[in-house]
Amino acid sequence: MTTQPNSNHAVHQAMNQKRGKTSAIVFFATLVGGLIYMFAQLGSDINQIGGISTATFALLITALLIALGFEFVNGFHDTANAVATVIYPHSMPPSVAVVWAGVFNFLGVLFSSGMVAFGIIALLPVELILNVGTDTGIAMVFAMLTAAIVWNFGTWYFGLPASSSHTLIGSIIGVGIANALVHGRPAIAGVDWVQVTKIGTALLVSPLVGFGLAALLMLLAKRVLRHHPELFQAPEGNCPPPKWIRGLLIMTCTGVSFAHGSNDGQKGMGLIMLILVGILPVAYGINHAISEKDVARFATTSQTTIQVLVQQNHSFNGTLPEAQKVLTEYVRTKELNAQVLPALTAQAKDIEAKLLNEKQNKIVDNQQASALRNQMYVTSESIKRLEKSSDITQQPQVLNALKDYRKSLERYTQFIPFWVKVVVALALGLGTMVGWKRIVITVGEKIGKNHLTYAQGASAEMVAMTTIGAADLFGLPVSTTHVLSSGVAGTMLANKSGLQKSTLMNIGLAWVSTLPATIALSAGLYWVFSLII
Repeated sequence: MTTQPNSNHAVHQAMNQKRGKTSAIVFFATLVGGLIYMFAQLGSDINQIGGISTATFALLITALLIALGFEFVNGFHDTANAVATVIYPHSMPPSVAVVWAGVFNFLGVLFSSGMVAFGIIALLPVELILNVGTDTGIAMVFAMLTAAIVWNFGTWYFGLPASSSHTLIGSIIGVGIANALVHGRPAIAGVDWVQVTKIGTALLVSPLVGFGLAALLMLLAKRVLRHHPELFQAPEGNCPPPKWIRGLLIMTCTGVSFAHGSNDGQKGMGLIMLILVGILPVAYGINHAISEKDVARFATTSQTTIQVLVQQNHSFNGTLPEAQKVLTEYVRTKELNAQVLPALTAQAKDIEAKLLNEKQNKIVDNQQASALRNQMYVTSESIKRLEKSSDITQQPQVLNALKDYRKSLERYTQFIPFWVKVVVALALGLGTMVGWKRIVITVGEKIGKNHLTYAQGASAEMVAMTTIGAADLFGLPVSTTHVLSSGVAGTMLANKSGLQKSTLMNIGLAWVSTLPATIALSAGLYWVFSLII
Protein backbone atom coordinates (compact mmCIF):
# COMPACT_ATOMS: atom_id res chain seq x y z
CA MET A 1 0.00 0.00 0.00
CA THR A 2 1.32 3.42 -0.87
CA THR A 3 -1.43 5.77 0.32
CA GLN A 4 -3.99 6.32 3.08
CA PRO A 5 -2.08 4.49 5.87
CA ASN A 6 -4.08 6.27 8.58
CA SER A 7 -7.37 5.06 7.16
CA ASN A 8 -6.11 1.48 6.89
CA HIS A 9 -4.79 1.69 10.43
CA ALA A 10 -8.25 2.69 11.64
CA VAL A 11 -9.76 -0.29 9.81
CA HIS A 12 -7.18 -2.67 11.31
CA GLN A 13 -7.89 -1.38 14.79
CA ALA A 14 -11.60 -2.02 14.30
CA MET A 15 -11.00 -5.52 12.89
CA ASN A 16 -8.67 -6.45 15.77
CA GLN A 17 -11.18 -5.60 18.47
CA LYS A 18 -12.03 -8.73 20.42
CA ARG A 19 -15.63 -9.83 20.66
CA GLY A 20 -17.27 -10.09 24.06
CA LYS A 21 -18.27 -13.28 25.86
CA THR A 22 -21.91 -12.72 24.94
CA SER A 23 -21.10 -13.01 21.22
CA ALA A 24 -19.22 -16.26 21.79
CA ILE A 25 -22.07 -17.69 23.89
CA VAL A 26 -24.67 -16.80 21.24
CA PHE A 27 -22.47 -18.27 18.49
CA PHE A 28 -21.94 -21.63 20.21
CA ALA A 29 -25.54 -21.79 21.43
CA THR A 30 -26.71 -21.36 17.83
CA LEU A 31 -24.24 -24.00 16.65
CA VAL A 32 -25.32 -26.53 19.27
CA GLY A 33 -28.98 -25.70 18.69
CA GLY A 34 -28.57 -26.35 14.97
CA LEU A 35 -26.96 -29.74 15.60
CA ILE A 36 -29.71 -30.70 18.07
CA TYR A 37 -32.32 -29.70 15.49
CA MET A 38 -30.60 -31.84 12.83
CA PHE A 39 -30.44 -34.86 15.14
CA ALA A 40 -34.09 -34.42 16.11
CA GLN A 41 -35.28 -34.24 12.50
CA LEU A 42 -33.12 -37.18 11.46
CA GLY A 43 -34.36 -39.19 14.45
CA SER A 44 -37.98 -38.50 13.53
CA ASP A 45 -37.45 -39.57 9.90
CA ILE A 46 -35.50 -42.67 10.94
CA ASN A 47 -38.20 -43.72 13.41
CA GLN A 48 -40.81 -43.54 10.64
CA ILE A 49 -38.91 -46.17 8.65
CA GLY A 50 -38.38 -48.47 11.65
CA GLY A 51 -34.82 -47.46 12.62
CA ILE A 52 -31.36 -48.19 11.23
CA SER A 53 -28.20 -49.87 12.49
CA THR A 54 -25.66 -48.05 14.66
CA ALA A 55 -23.01 -48.39 11.94
CA THR A 56 -25.31 -46.85 9.32
CA PHE A 57 -26.23 -44.02 11.66
CA ALA A 58 -22.54 -43.33 12.39
CA LEU A 59 -21.75 -43.27 8.66
CA LEU A 60 -24.69 -40.94 7.99
CA ILE A 61 -23.71 -38.47 10.72
CA THR A 62 -20.05 -38.47 9.64
CA ALA A 63 -21.00 -37.72 6.04
CA LEU A 64 -23.45 -34.98 7.04
CA LEU A 65 -20.91 -33.29 9.35
CA ILE A 66 -18.30 -33.28 6.57
CA ALA A 67 -20.84 -31.73 4.17
CA LEU A 68 -21.77 -29.09 6.74
CA GLY A 69 -18.06 -28.53 7.36
CA PHE A 70 -17.66 -27.68 3.68
CA GLU A 71 -20.42 -25.05 3.96
CA PHE A 72 -18.91 -23.65 7.18
CA VAL A 73 -15.48 -23.23 5.53
CA ASN A 74 -17.22 -21.80 2.46
CA GLY A 75 -18.82 -19.21 4.76
CA PHE A 76 -15.66 -17.81 6.31
CA HIS A 77 -13.75 -18.19 3.05
CA ASP A 78 -16.24 -16.04 1.14
CA THR A 79 -17.32 -13.53 3.82
CA ALA A 80 -14.96 -10.91 2.45
CA ASN A 81 -17.02 -10.71 -0.72
CA ALA A 82 -19.81 -8.96 1.13
CA VAL A 83 -18.16 -7.18 4.04
CA ALA A 84 -14.89 -5.77 2.67
CA THR A 85 -16.71 -3.06 0.75
CA VAL A 86 -18.59 -1.86 3.82
CA ILE A 87 -15.73 -2.20 6.32
CA TYR A 88 -13.11 -0.23 4.38
CA PRO A 89 -15.41 2.71 3.54
CA HIS A 90 -16.44 2.73 7.26
CA SER A 91 -20.08 2.06 6.54
CA MET A 92 -20.38 -0.68 9.17
CA PRO A 93 -18.08 -1.77 12.03
CA PRO A 94 -16.44 -5.13 11.22
CA SER A 95 -18.13 -6.96 14.10
CA VAL A 96 -21.55 -5.75 12.94
CA ALA A 97 -20.83 -6.34 9.24
CA VAL A 98 -19.93 -10.03 9.61
CA VAL A 99 -23.01 -10.76 11.74
CA TRP A 100 -25.16 -8.85 9.25
CA ALA A 101 -23.66 -10.85 6.37
CA GLY A 102 -24.15 -14.10 8.29
CA VAL A 103 -27.84 -13.41 8.87
CA PHE A 104 -28.50 -12.66 5.20
CA ASN A 105 -26.44 -15.65 4.07
CA PHE A 106 -28.76 -17.70 6.29
CA LEU A 107 -31.86 -16.14 4.73
CA GLY A 108 -30.47 -16.57 1.21
CA VAL A 109 -30.16 -20.32 1.74
CA LEU A 110 -33.67 -20.61 3.18
CA PHE A 111 -35.26 -18.84 0.22
CA SER A 112 -33.16 -20.47 -2.51
CA SER A 113 -34.80 -22.23 -5.45
CA GLY A 114 -32.86 -25.53 -5.37
CA MET A 115 -32.02 -25.42 -9.10
CA VAL A 116 -28.28 -25.02 -8.48
CA ALA A 117 -28.29 -27.94 -6.03
CA PHE A 118 -29.44 -30.44 -8.64
CA GLY A 119 -27.28 -28.84 -11.34
CA ILE A 120 -24.21 -29.66 -9.25
CA ILE A 121 -25.30 -33.29 -8.79
CA ALA A 122 -25.81 -33.62 -12.55
CA LEU A 123 -22.04 -33.20 -13.02
CA LEU A 124 -21.44 -36.63 -11.51
CA PRO A 125 -21.25 -39.72 -13.73
CA VAL A 126 -24.53 -41.61 -13.84
CA GLU A 127 -23.18 -44.83 -12.30
CA LEU A 128 -21.94 -42.98 -9.23
CA ILE A 129 -25.32 -41.32 -8.73
CA LEU A 130 -27.10 -44.65 -9.14
CA ASN A 131 -24.73 -46.35 -6.68
CA VAL A 132 -24.25 -43.54 -4.18
CA GLY A 133 -25.33 -45.80 -1.31
CA THR A 134 -22.61 -48.38 -2.06
CA ASP A 135 -19.02 -48.36 -0.81
CA THR A 136 -17.97 -46.68 -4.05
CA GLY A 137 -20.58 -43.95 -3.65
CA ILE A 138 -19.64 -43.21 -0.04
CA ALA A 139 -15.95 -43.05 -1.00
CA MET A 140 -16.89 -40.59 -3.75
CA VAL A 141 -18.78 -38.27 -1.37
CA PHE A 142 -16.04 -38.33 1.27
CA ALA A 143 -13.31 -37.71 -1.33
CA MET A 144 -14.88 -34.72 -3.06
CA LEU A 145 -15.95 -33.03 0.18
CA THR A 146 -12.57 -33.54 1.85
CA ALA A 147 -10.71 -32.24 -1.21
CA ALA A 148 -12.95 -29.15 -1.36
CA ILE A 149 -12.47 -28.40 2.35
CA VAL A 150 -8.68 -28.83 2.18
CA TRP A 151 -8.30 -26.50 -0.84
CA ASN A 152 -10.68 -23.87 0.53
CA PHE A 153 -8.91 -23.88 3.88
CA GLY A 154 -5.49 -23.64 2.22
CA THR A 155 -6.38 -20.67 0.01
CA TRP A 156 -8.05 -18.96 3.00
CA TYR A 157 -4.89 -19.44 5.08
CA PHE A 158 -2.84 -17.58 2.47
CA GLY A 159 -5.50 -14.88 2.11
CA LEU A 160 -6.31 -15.76 -1.51
CA PRO A 161 -9.91 -15.13 -2.65
CA ALA A 162 -10.27 -18.40 -4.56
CA SER A 163 -13.60 -19.82 -5.72
CA SER A 164 -15.52 -22.36 -3.64
CA SER A 165 -17.54 -23.19 -6.76
CA HIS A 166 -14.41 -23.97 -8.76
CA THR A 167 -13.16 -26.04 -5.84
CA LEU A 168 -16.25 -28.20 -5.60
CA ILE A 169 -16.55 -28.68 -9.36
CA GLY A 170 -12.89 -29.70 -9.58
CA SER A 171 -13.47 -32.22 -6.80
CA ILE A 172 -16.48 -33.68 -8.63
CA ILE A 173 -14.51 -33.97 -11.88
CA GLY A 174 -11.67 -35.68 -9.99
CA VAL A 175 -13.81 -38.47 -8.55
CA GLY A 176 -15.54 -38.91 -11.92
CA ILE A 177 -12.25 -39.33 -13.75
CA ALA A 178 -10.85 -41.67 -11.07
CA ASN A 179 -14.00 -43.81 -11.18
CA ALA A 180 -13.78 -44.12 -14.98
CA LEU A 181 -10.12 -45.16 -14.84
CA VAL A 182 -10.78 -47.71 -12.08
CA HIS A 183 -13.41 -49.35 -14.29
CA GLY A 184 -11.13 -49.42 -17.33
CA ARG A 185 -12.81 -46.61 -19.27
CA PRO A 186 -11.21 -43.45 -20.71
CA ALA A 187 -10.90 -40.58 -18.23
CA ILE A 188 -13.19 -38.37 -20.31
CA ALA A 189 -16.04 -40.86 -19.85
CA GLY A 190 -16.18 -40.16 -16.13
CA VAL A 191 -17.95 -36.80 -16.20
CA ASP A 192 -20.90 -35.16 -17.92
CA TRP A 193 -18.81 -32.76 -19.98
CA VAL A 194 -21.82 -30.99 -21.45
CA GLN A 195 -22.89 -29.94 -17.96
CA VAL A 196 -19.27 -29.15 -17.00
CA THR A 197 -18.95 -26.91 -20.07
CA LYS A 198 -22.18 -25.11 -19.22
CA ILE A 199 -21.16 -24.46 -15.62
CA GLY A 200 -17.53 -23.80 -16.52
CA THR A 201 -18.60 -21.14 -19.00
CA ALA A 202 -20.62 -19.41 -16.28
CA LEU A 203 -17.62 -19.52 -13.94
CA LEU A 204 -15.30 -18.20 -16.64
CA VAL A 205 -17.54 -15.42 -17.91
CA SER A 206 -18.81 -14.12 -14.54
CA PRO A 207 -15.45 -12.59 -13.41
CA LEU A 208 -15.11 -10.85 -16.78
CA VAL A 209 -18.65 -9.55 -16.40
CA GLY A 210 -17.84 -8.39 -12.87
CA PHE A 211 -14.70 -6.57 -14.01
CA GLY A 212 -16.25 -4.91 -17.04
CA LEU A 213 -19.58 -3.88 -15.53
CA ALA A 214 -18.03 -2.59 -12.31
CA ALA A 215 -15.57 -0.48 -14.32
CA LEU A 216 -18.38 0.91 -16.49
CA LEU A 217 -20.56 1.63 -13.46
CA MET A 218 -17.64 3.41 -11.81
CA LEU A 219 -17.07 5.58 -14.91
CA LEU A 220 -20.78 6.37 -15.07
CA ALA A 221 -20.80 7.35 -11.39
CA LYS A 222 -17.82 9.65 -11.90
CA ARG A 223 -19.71 11.41 -14.66
CA VAL A 224 -23.11 11.61 -12.96
CA LEU A 225 -21.79 12.37 -9.46
CA ARG A 226 -18.92 14.63 -10.46
CA HIS A 227 -20.12 17.24 -7.95
CA HIS A 228 -19.41 14.80 -5.11
CA PRO A 229 -15.63 14.29 -5.35
CA GLU A 230 -15.53 12.86 -1.80
CA LEU A 231 -17.13 9.66 -3.12
CA PHE A 232 -14.06 8.95 -5.24
CA GLN A 233 -11.46 9.65 -2.58
CA ALA A 234 -10.22 7.43 0.21
CA PRO A 235 -11.88 8.05 3.61
CA GLU A 236 -10.00 10.20 6.11
CA GLY A 237 -9.31 8.22 9.26
CA ASN A 238 -12.51 6.42 10.26
CA CYS A 239 -14.84 9.02 8.74
CA PRO A 240 -18.12 7.39 7.57
CA PRO A 241 -19.55 8.17 4.12
CA PRO A 242 -22.59 10.38 3.52
CA LYS A 243 -25.81 8.77 4.72
CA TRP A 244 -27.16 7.99 1.26
CA ILE A 245 -23.98 6.28 0.07
CA ARG A 246 -23.73 4.47 3.40
CA GLY A 247 -27.27 3.20 2.91
CA LEU A 248 -26.38 2.08 -0.62
CA LEU A 249 -23.29 0.21 0.63
CA ILE A 250 -25.27 -1.55 3.35
CA MET A 251 -27.97 -2.45 0.84
CA THR A 252 -25.46 -3.96 -1.59
CA CYS A 253 -23.70 -5.81 1.25
CA THR A 254 -27.10 -7.25 2.13
CA GLY A 255 -27.79 -8.19 -1.47
CA VAL A 256 -24.43 -9.89 -2.00
CA SER A 257 -24.80 -11.83 1.28
CA PHE A 258 -28.30 -12.97 0.35
CA ALA A 259 -27.25 -13.89 -3.21
CA HIS A 260 -24.17 -15.74 -1.93
CA GLY A 261 -26.32 -17.77 0.45
CA SER A 262 -28.87 -18.49 -2.25
CA ASN A 263 -26.23 -19.69 -4.74
CA ASP A 264 -23.45 -21.24 -2.66
CA GLY A 265 -25.74 -22.72 -0.03
CA GLN A 266 -27.40 -24.86 -2.68
CA LYS A 267 -24.16 -26.71 -3.36
CA GLY A 268 -24.17 -28.03 0.20
CA MET A 269 -27.86 -28.88 -0.03
CA GLY A 270 -27.28 -30.89 -3.19
CA LEU A 271 -24.47 -32.89 -1.60
CA ILE A 272 -26.48 -33.55 1.56
CA MET A 273 -29.40 -34.83 -0.51
CA LEU A 274 -26.97 -37.11 -2.35
CA ILE A 275 -25.86 -38.49 1.05
CA LEU A 276 -29.40 -38.91 2.36
CA VAL A 277 -30.64 -40.59 -0.83
CA GLY A 278 -27.66 -42.95 -0.82
CA ILE A 279 -27.79 -44.00 2.84
CA LEU A 280 -31.54 -43.70 3.57
CA PRO A 281 -33.38 -44.10 0.26
CA VAL A 282 -36.57 -45.26 2.00
CA ALA A 283 -36.88 -41.91 3.79
CA TYR A 284 -35.39 -39.58 1.18
CA GLY A 285 -35.41 -41.40 -2.18
CA ILE A 286 -38.67 -39.83 -3.29
CA ASN A 287 -40.78 -36.97 -1.96
CA HIS A 288 -43.38 -38.59 0.31
CA ALA A 289 -44.89 -35.19 1.10
CA ILE A 290 -46.01 -34.58 -2.48
CA SER A 291 -49.57 -33.26 -2.67
CA GLU A 292 -52.59 -35.23 -3.89
CA LYS A 293 -52.96 -32.64 -6.65
CA ASP A 294 -49.45 -33.39 -7.91
CA VAL A 295 -50.12 -37.14 -7.70
CA ALA A 296 -53.21 -36.70 -9.89
CA ARG A 297 -51.26 -34.48 -12.28
CA PHE A 298 -48.51 -37.10 -12.53
CA ALA A 299 -51.07 -39.83 -13.31
CA THR A 300 -52.60 -37.78 -16.13
CA THR A 301 -49.22 -36.76 -17.55
CA SER A 302 -47.85 -40.28 -17.34
CA GLN A 303 -50.84 -41.82 -19.11
CA THR A 304 -50.70 -39.17 -21.85
CA THR A 305 -46.98 -39.75 -22.40
CA ILE A 306 -47.35 -43.53 -22.57
CA GLN A 307 -50.23 -43.18 -25.00
CA VAL A 308 -48.21 -40.86 -27.28
CA LEU A 309 -45.21 -43.22 -27.24
CA VAL A 310 -47.33 -46.31 -27.94
CA GLN A 311 -49.04 -44.52 -30.83
CA GLN A 312 -45.58 -43.95 -32.29
CA ASN A 313 -44.92 -47.71 -32.07
CA HIS A 314 -42.43 -47.35 -29.25
CA SER A 315 -43.18 -50.57 -27.36
CA PHE A 316 -40.40 -52.54 -25.63
CA ASN A 317 -40.18 -56.32 -25.96
CA GLY A 318 -37.52 -56.94 -23.31
CA THR A 319 -37.54 -57.03 -19.50
CA LEU A 320 -37.56 -54.03 -17.16
CA PRO A 321 -33.87 -54.51 -16.16
CA GLU A 322 -32.99 -54.53 -19.87
CA ALA A 323 -34.97 -51.30 -20.38
CA GLN A 324 -33.13 -49.72 -17.42
CA LYS A 325 -29.79 -50.77 -18.92
CA VAL A 326 -30.68 -49.23 -22.29
CA LEU A 327 -31.55 -45.88 -20.69
CA THR A 328 -28.51 -45.91 -18.38
CA GLU A 329 -26.20 -46.45 -21.35
CA TYR A 330 -27.95 -43.66 -23.24
CA VAL A 331 -27.46 -41.24 -20.33
CA ARG A 332 -23.81 -42.26 -20.03
CA THR A 333 -22.88 -42.25 -23.73
CA LYS A 334 -25.51 -39.84 -25.16
CA GLU A 335 -25.75 -42.16 -28.18
CA LEU A 336 -29.40 -42.44 -29.28
CA ASN A 337 -30.51 -45.78 -30.71
CA ALA A 338 -33.82 -47.39 -31.72
CA GLN A 339 -34.29 -49.02 -28.30
CA VAL A 340 -34.29 -45.81 -26.20
CA LEU A 341 -37.89 -44.66 -26.74
CA PRO A 342 -39.34 -48.21 -26.38
CA ALA A 343 -37.32 -48.64 -23.16
CA LEU A 344 -38.66 -45.29 -21.96
CA THR A 345 -42.22 -46.51 -22.57
CA ALA A 346 -41.62 -49.63 -20.46
CA GLN A 347 -40.06 -47.63 -17.64
CA ALA A 348 -42.88 -45.08 -17.65
CA LYS A 349 -45.51 -47.81 -17.29
CA ASP A 350 -43.65 -49.42 -14.38
CA ILE A 351 -42.97 -46.13 -12.60
CA GLU A 352 -46.63 -45.17 -12.87
CA ALA A 353 -47.74 -48.46 -11.33
CA LYS A 354 -45.27 -48.15 -8.44
CA LEU A 355 -45.84 -44.47 -7.66
CA LEU A 356 -49.62 -44.57 -7.78
CA ASN A 357 -49.59 -47.54 -5.37
CA GLU A 358 -46.92 -46.05 -3.12
CA LYS A 359 -49.44 -44.54 -0.69
CA GLN A 360 -51.24 -47.85 -0.22
CA ASN A 361 -48.20 -50.14 -0.36
CA LYS A 362 -45.56 -48.05 1.35
CA ILE A 363 -42.02 -48.95 0.37
CA VAL A 364 -40.08 -50.02 3.49
CA ASP A 365 -37.08 -51.71 1.90
CA ASN A 366 -33.95 -49.66 1.13
CA GLN A 367 -33.10 -51.73 -1.93
CA GLN A 368 -36.60 -51.35 -3.34
CA ALA A 369 -36.67 -47.60 -2.66
CA SER A 370 -33.22 -47.10 -4.17
CA ALA A 371 -34.22 -49.04 -7.29
CA LEU A 372 -37.33 -46.88 -7.79
CA ARG A 373 -35.37 -43.67 -7.27
CA ASN A 374 -32.72 -44.79 -9.77
CA GLN A 375 -35.41 -45.80 -12.25
CA MET A 376 -37.00 -42.35 -12.03
CA TYR A 377 -33.63 -40.57 -12.21
CA VAL A 378 -32.46 -42.43 -15.33
CA THR A 379 -35.84 -41.88 -17.00
CA SER A 380 -35.75 -38.15 -16.24
CA GLU A 381 -32.14 -37.76 -17.43
CA SER A 382 -32.92 -39.73 -20.61
CA ILE A 383 -35.74 -37.33 -21.41
CA LYS A 384 -33.39 -34.36 -20.87
CA ARG A 385 -31.09 -35.83 -23.51
CA LEU A 386 -34.00 -36.55 -25.85
CA GLU A 387 -35.27 -32.96 -25.58
CA LYS A 388 -32.08 -31.85 -27.32
CA SER A 389 -32.17 -34.56 -29.98
CA SER A 390 -33.09 -33.48 -33.50
CA ASP A 391 -35.11 -36.69 -33.90
CA ILE A 392 -37.44 -35.58 -31.08
CA THR A 393 -37.53 -31.84 -31.69
CA GLN A 394 -39.07 -32.59 -35.06
CA GLN A 395 -41.96 -34.37 -33.31
CA PRO A 396 -43.73 -31.62 -31.28
CA GLN A 397 -46.34 -33.95 -29.79
CA VAL A 398 -43.73 -36.36 -28.45
CA LEU A 399 -41.46 -33.54 -27.28
CA ASN A 400 -44.19 -31.74 -25.32
CA ALA A 401 -45.41 -34.97 -23.72
CA LEU A 402 -41.88 -35.91 -22.63
CA LYS A 403 -41.21 -32.44 -21.18
CA ASP A 404 -44.38 -32.54 -19.09
CA TYR A 405 -43.59 -36.06 -17.92
CA ARG A 406 -40.04 -35.10 -16.87
CA LYS A 407 -41.32 -32.17 -14.83
CA SER A 408 -43.79 -34.47 -13.07
CA LEU A 409 -41.00 -36.93 -12.26
CA GLU A 410 -38.80 -34.14 -10.88
CA ARG A 411 -41.52 -33.16 -8.40
CA TYR A 412 -40.88 -36.56 -6.83
CA THR A 413 -37.08 -36.56 -7.02
CA GLN A 414 -35.88 -32.95 -6.88
CA PHE A 415 -36.90 -31.87 -3.40
CA ILE A 416 -35.05 -30.59 -0.34
CA PRO A 417 -36.51 -31.09 3.16
CA PHE A 418 -36.85 -27.89 5.14
CA TRP A 419 -34.53 -29.12 7.90
CA VAL A 420 -31.73 -29.59 5.34
CA LYS A 421 -32.11 -25.96 4.27
CA VAL A 422 -32.00 -24.83 7.90
CA VAL A 423 -28.80 -26.70 8.87
CA VAL A 424 -27.00 -25.65 5.68
CA ALA A 425 -28.12 -22.07 6.27
CA LEU A 426 -26.78 -22.20 9.83
CA ALA A 427 -23.45 -23.70 8.70
CA LEU A 428 -22.94 -21.05 6.02
CA GLY A 429 -24.24 -18.21 8.20
CA LEU A 430 -22.10 -19.11 11.22
CA GLY A 431 -19.10 -19.66 8.97
CA THR A 432 -19.28 -16.05 7.78
CA MET A 433 -18.72 -14.87 11.36
CA VAL A 434 -15.27 -16.45 11.86
CA GLY A 435 -11.94 -16.32 10.08
CA TRP A 436 -12.96 -13.54 7.71
CA LYS A 437 -10.08 -11.10 8.32
CA ARG A 438 -7.42 -12.58 6.01
CA ILE A 439 -9.39 -12.27 2.77
CA VAL A 440 -11.06 -9.00 3.81
CA ILE A 441 -7.60 -7.42 3.93
CA THR A 442 -6.73 -8.84 0.50
CA VAL A 443 -9.91 -7.50 -1.12
CA GLY A 444 -9.86 -4.17 0.74
CA GLU A 445 -6.16 -3.28 0.50
CA LYS A 446 -4.15 -5.50 -1.79
CA ILE A 447 -6.01 -5.43 -5.11
CA GLY A 448 -5.58 -1.71 -5.73
CA LYS A 449 -2.69 0.57 -4.80
CA ASN A 450 -5.03 2.98 -3.04
CA HIS A 451 -7.60 2.57 -0.31
CA LEU A 452 -11.07 1.44 -1.42
CA THR A 453 -13.34 4.45 -1.93
CA TYR A 454 -17.06 4.74 -1.27
CA ALA A 455 -17.96 4.69 -4.96
CA GLN A 456 -15.70 1.72 -5.68
CA GLY A 457 -17.26 -0.33 -2.92
CA ALA A 458 -20.78 0.49 -4.08
CA SER A 459 -20.03 -0.22 -7.76
CA ALA A 460 -18.37 -3.58 -7.13
CA GLU A 461 -21.10 -4.74 -4.76
CA MET A 462 -23.98 -3.69 -7.02
CA VAL A 463 -22.52 -5.63 -9.94
CA ALA A 464 -21.78 -8.69 -7.77
CA MET A 465 -25.28 -8.67 -6.28
CA THR A 466 -26.93 -8.46 -9.70
CA THR A 467 -24.69 -11.03 -11.40
CA ILE A 468 -25.04 -13.66 -8.68
CA GLY A 469 -28.79 -13.11 -8.38
CA ALA A 470 -29.23 -13.56 -12.14
CA ALA A 471 -27.12 -16.74 -12.10
CA ASP A 472 -29.29 -18.15 -9.32
CA LEU A 473 -32.43 -17.59 -11.41
CA PHE A 474 -30.91 -19.64 -14.24
CA GLY A 475 -29.62 -22.36 -11.89
CA LEU A 476 -25.93 -21.64 -12.60
CA PRO A 477 -23.31 -21.83 -9.84
CA VAL A 478 -21.03 -18.79 -10.16
CA SER A 479 -18.13 -17.69 -8.02
CA THR A 480 -19.07 -14.90 -5.64
CA THR A 481 -15.37 -14.50 -4.88
CA HIS A 482 -14.32 -14.02 -8.50
CA VAL A 483 -17.18 -11.68 -9.37
CA LEU A 484 -16.54 -9.40 -6.40
CA SER A 485 -12.73 -9.36 -6.49
CA SER A 486 -12.71 -8.77 -10.26
CA GLY A 487 -15.31 -6.03 -9.72
CA VAL A 488 -13.03 -4.31 -7.22
CA ALA A 489 -10.17 -4.56 -9.72
CA GLY A 490 -12.40 -3.04 -12.42
CA THR A 491 -13.27 -0.06 -10.23
CA MET A 492 -9.60 0.47 -9.37
CA LEU A 493 -8.76 0.59 -13.06
CA ALA A 494 -11.66 2.95 -13.84
CA ASN A 495 -10.70 5.26 -10.98
CA LYS A 496 -7.03 5.21 -12.02
CA SER A 497 -6.16 3.99 -8.53
CA GLY A 498 -3.63 1.47 -9.84
CA LEU A 499 -3.52 -2.29 -9.41
CA GLN A 500 -1.11 -4.36 -7.34
CA LYS A 501 0.26 -6.81 -9.87
CA SER A 502 1.62 -9.25 -7.27
CA THR A 503 -1.82 -9.70 -5.69
CA LEU A 504 -3.51 -10.08 -9.07
CA MET A 505 -0.92 -12.66 -10.08
CA ASN A 506 -1.52 -14.62 -6.87
CA ILE A 507 -5.29 -14.49 -7.35
CA GLY A 508 -4.87 -15.52 -10.99
CA LEU A 509 -2.56 -18.37 -9.97
CA ALA A 510 -5.13 -19.60 -7.44
CA TRP A 511 -7.86 -19.30 -10.09
CA VAL A 512 -5.86 -21.26 -12.68
CA SER A 513 -4.59 -23.93 -10.28
CA THR A 514 -7.87 -24.60 -8.42
CA LEU A 515 -9.32 -27.01 -10.98
CA PRO A 516 -6.19 -29.15 -11.61
CA ALA A 517 -5.29 -29.19 -7.91
CA THR A 518 -8.73 -30.26 -6.72
CA ILE A 519 -9.11 -32.77 -9.55
CA ALA A 520 -5.84 -34.45 -8.53
CA LEU A 521 -6.60 -34.21 -4.81
CA SER A 522 -10.12 -35.64 -5.01
CA ALA A 523 -9.03 -38.41 -7.40
CA GLY A 524 -6.27 -39.46 -4.98
CA LEU A 525 -8.59 -39.31 -1.98
CA TYR A 526 -11.20 -41.34 -3.86
CA TRP A 527 -8.64 -44.09 -4.38
CA VAL A 528 -7.63 -43.99 -0.68
CA PHE A 529 -11.21 -43.95 0.64
CA SER A 530 -12.16 -46.78 -1.74
CA LEU A 531 -9.49 -48.95 -0.14
CA ILE A 532 -10.55 -48.00 3.40
CA ILE A 533 -14.33 -48.25 2.99
